Amino acid sequence: MGERTLNALRPGEAAHVVDLDRLHPLRRRLLELGFVRGARVTVVRRAPMGDPVELRVGGTDLALRAADLLGIRVRE
Repeated sequence: MGERTLNALRPGEAAHVVDLDRLHPLRRRLLELGFVRGARVTVVRRAPMGDPVELRVGGTDLALRAADLLGIRVRE
């Protein structure tokens, strides 16, 4: 599969981080949390209305708003 935004993944799907938008408002914090190139990210689940999204990066589980996932490019 080609590149897509992390927001396009469904629960249970996993991919590897390719790029993090340089202008992303949470860029620094996301890098600290492990969203670095090559990191494996799994979508654990989505809230009933689709927002927020629970993710697993390395050994860390966290929830992010769906809008924040648009600046993260991934590839399977």
